[in-house]
Amino acid sequence: MIYEFRTYTIKPRSMPEFLKTFGEALPGREEHSKLTAFWLTEIGPLNQVIHVWGYEDTGERARIRAEAAAAGKWPPKTGHLIVDMKSEIMIPAACSPELKPAEIGPYFEMRSYIIKPGSGPKMDERWAEFLPGRVAMSPLVGAFTSDIGDLNQWVHIWAYNSLDQRMAVRDKAKAGGIWPPPGDSPVIHQESKIMLAAPFSPIK
Repeated sequence: MIYEFRTYTIKPRSMPEFLKTFGEALPGREEHSKLTAFWLTEIGPLNQVIHVWGYEDTGERARIRAEAAAAGKWPPKTGHLIVDMKSEIMIPAACSPELKPAEIGPYFEMRSYIIKPGSGPKMDERWAEFLPGRVAMSPLVGAFTSDIGDLNQWVHIWAYNSLDQRMAVRDKAKAGGIWPPPGDSPVIHQESKIMLAAPFSPIK
């Protein structure tokens, strides 16, 4: 299974129009494959949307995208609202839960790490050992490594019912030695963004 993360930067003040147009076109696109998740940024880089699509492999991705375009129902007519577009293919980490519809937010934190080349297996091993204690405190939506796009990424998404809960969970996990995994870390760069789910997102 692969996931395509499509990140668009939208013109300031145009988010309502973008979401409306995207949402109206979505049923036609979902005749070919289902949307996995759709988030918009609240804290961090502003005016971004991140929509996630799951495929069996890159061959299925190419076929479905071609079929949707040929049907004339996709992409939505939002090009005039978009400033920048980025697409990345992600592979679920061994420790990642399955991405499926759920109401576990409404706040989501996407943490994007750059790790040392070749250190993905080490991250998997460290997370497998310590993750159970951390997910007992708040849900892990998913964890991924990058396959196409910016390489050596480790991306993980967490759900919270409030920003206050996020801070309380992180403080408690750190104080208790639960998280982050102790010991040497292969992480060399970190970024974080806080997101909200769109009304039509299956994960919200």
